[in-house]
Amino acid sequence: MDLGLRDQTVLITGSTAGIGFAAARAFAAENARVILNGRSEERVRAAIEKLQKEVPGAKVLGVAADVSTAAGAKRLTEAHPDVDVLVNNAAVFAPVAFEDITDEEWTRFFETNVMSGVRLSRHYFPRMLKKNYGRILFISSESAVQIPVEMIHYGTTKTAQLAVARGLAERTRGTGVTVNSILPGPTASEGVGDFVRQLAESRGITFEAMEREFFATARPSSLLARFSTVEEIANMIVYVGSRAASATNGAALRVDGGVARNIL
Repeated sequence: MDLGLRDQTVLITGSTAGIGFAAARAFAAENARVILNGRSEERVRAAIEKLQKEVPGAKVLGVAADVSTAAGAKRLTEAHPDVDVLVNNAAVFAPVAFEDITDEEWTRFFETNVMSGVRLSRHYFPRMLKKNYGRILFISSESAVQIPVEMIHYGTTKTAQLAVARGLAERTRGTGVTVNSILPGPTASEGVGDFVRQLAESRGITFEAMEREFFATARPSSLLARFSTVEEIANMIVYVGSRAASATNGAALRVDGGVARNIL
């Protein structure tokens, strides 16, 4: 299936590892021109080299910029003022009891998880409308619809992403621009994998045993009953970011392994 991504310019925030890097690799394999983003020059440079090795002939660039800040978002948009596909993937998460979440942490989570996408979309969205084509994706989470008690601040920011995405989609009526959200479930990304591995080591059990316990207790509604791979999430991202997904707009698309117990 030709997804129509050849020579499309795709910007993915937070793409030096995890879901973001997996999406970058998948877009590159479809012959898209990929712009990687991370907070440090070292991470971005290493990700570029890794992607070029894994996808020979990949057209890949990179920008080191902290998109949780207005200055970082400006640096990115000045380096690449026009893109065809924007994937708002940069995010932070951390399990913290509600009563221990400070104002500073609430602000940090909103700046990274919500405002990064708001600022970049504010720049690229009008340009997409002008040329009558573009794709904007917000990488949300099943935590947006099932707020995790251990990460209320995280879940709240993921719900906010859904609202921003749907509101922007309403502005695309009759155009070739689409705005959608992707809702991954528990995924074995770099951060999650490391967290679960450390937890398993502290308990003296294997990663696999810790995974089984997690899905038996913390996410018992999962039909997948395991962590998704980053490649499984990337498959959805690449499709929705392609020309083939032209009739998908204003949607919150779940790739959560069936964690959310609702039919819509």
